[in-house]
Amino acid sequence: MTTTDPAPRPPIHRHGSDDGPGCPACPGRREVLARAGALTLGVASFGALAACGAAGGSSTARTASADGSLAALADVPVGGALSVVGPDGAELLLTQATEGTVVGLSAVCTHQGCTVLPEDDRLVCPCHGSVFALDGSNVSGQASEPLPPVEVAVGDDGTVRLAEA
Repeated sequence: MTTTDPAPRPPIHRHGSDDGPGCPACPGRREVLARAGALTLGVASFGALAACGAAGGSSTARTASADGSLAALADVPVGGALSVVGPDGAELLLTQATEGTVVGLSAVCTHQGCTVLPEDDRLVCPCHGSVFALDGSNVSGQASEPLPPVEVAVGDDGTVRLAEA
């Protein structure tokens, strides 16, 4: 008795398998994992950039009023600081280490230019951890220069403004 080979069968349609030719339009397991990893990395990178933007931006900073005032003296915490955006868009810090004495500082970190933020009785760069005192001097971290001063004055009406040049 002779046997004949049955007619050849079409290849099995494999979805996402790495152990055969599979479907040319379907990605293999490795490609799916690589794409998922790339997507995760992209989402994480976006999250990190968004965090830097929030930390390094002025989304919580007050903006100067139309009359040019930066803040009311009462808004600058004694023993702390307030983030503000000047009339020219510059990011600034107003500190009040002792009641009634306001110091203006650039909020741009002297290490790599991130926006320094108030944190209790100190000023902290969220990017690389530099810490500054309320007078702008370095306390710790990678920044080697103090925060540059910005001349401000408290008016008779209790508003803090940029000092007249």
